[in-house]
Parts: sequence; C-alpha cells; structure tokens
Amino acid sequence: MSAYFVTGTGTDIGKTFVTAGLIRVLRAAGKPVRALKPVVSGFDETNAHTSDPAMLLNAMGLEVSEDAIARMAPWRFAAPLAPDMAAAREGRAVDFEALIAFCHMAAAERGTLFIEGVGGVMVPLDVKRTVLDWMAALRIPVILVAGSYLGTISHTLTALDAMAHAGVKVAALVINDSGDGAVPLDDTAAALSRFAPGIAITTLPRAASAEDFARLATLIFQRDSQP
Repeated sequence: MSAYFVTGTGTDIGKTFVTAGLIRVLRAAGKPVRALKPVVSGFDETNAHTSDPAMLLNAMGLEVSEDAIARMAPWRFAAPLAPDMAAAREGRAVDFEALIAFCHMAAAERGTLFIEGVGGVMVPLDVKRTVLDWMAALRIPVILVAGSYLGTISHTLTALDAMAHAGVKVAALVINDSGDGAVPLDDTAAALSRFAPGIAITTLPRAASAEDFARLATLIFQRDSQP
C-alpha cells in the first residue's frame, strides 16, 4: 500500500476536505483506498456522524458506526484542544509508539492509505512529541494543506521549513480557499512558489469539483512516482 500523511499549517484548514476528495477520486477510478484519522480532539460522541472520521467513512462509502470510528480513530478526546492537553483532561495520553505501530500496520495493506493528522505541523501529541515527530517517524510523503487567508504565506513557509529540517518529504502543497476573499488563490500560489522551489503547489476553490480533486490527485501521484 502506498501511504500519504495529510497535515495542515493550522487547525480547521481543510485537511479532511482534501482527504475526502482524494478518496473519492480513487474510488471513482476503481482503486482501493483507506483513510485513518488516528488522533481526534473535540470529538463529540453525541454528534459522531458530523465528525472528521465520519466524513472520511462517508467518502470511503462505509457505514458510520461507533465501531467503524473506533477502528480508524483510536485516540479520541472530547476537549477541542491540542491532543496532549485534551488527553490530560481525561487522565489519558497518546501512546506514541502505539500510534506509529497502528499506522505502519495499516500502511502494509493493499491500495492507497491516507493518514490525516491533527491540527497543524507542530501541534503537541504528548509531553515531548509533536505531529512533526509523528510524520518523521512514519517516513511517508506528506500532503500539506494551507489556507488563502492573510498571513498564510508565513505560516506555510514556516511549516515547510520545519518539515525540511526533519527530513519529511512533501508530496504536494494544497492551497485551500479560506473563503474570506482576502488574497486570491493564484497570488498566494505564485508567492509561495518563489520561496518554495521544487514543491508541487496547487489550489482548491471553495466549491471544489471532482475535476479539481482529480487534478490534485494527478499532481500528487505522478510527482511522487518520480525518482
């Protein structure tokens, strides 16, 4: 199974939106695809059908059930905080070694696997590790999702720099329309391309179509297949 990690420059940036769109592209092409959302903060058991894991299950054409969510998202916490803080409120912690083993086991199966992270690149998972440590330990290509809001260029370049120093390979940078109209998508992409040479950059409009996601999938899979 080929595997990709989906992360963002921050929270609520569109990671699940992008992941679900890519899942649908592969399913439409008749290709096997799976997704995991191993760590979730702000999880409301009473509204589980609206959660990020539920969105991914829907994209995979699977029933949204308590068991299905538990299988793809073992570390779920109620507080809408960084995982280390959310877990501490429940007297729990994210077992980093178990998290890595869980992801490796899933990546060994047939097809394409998307592992969606939590929050942004540097969000703490436990008392000493962040999402960046998670990505570095998995050693799989990363899809970085950024917004188009004012300030995203600094946030995105900072995230790219951190990943480069950690030896994390970026398969693609996706600029997802933040919806506020502050900065045109193409202007943001052009500015980032000047400071991030060699990074595959694409944009997604607010109402992204199947064709938009197909274009993104082509960019990721063709680029990543190159030596």
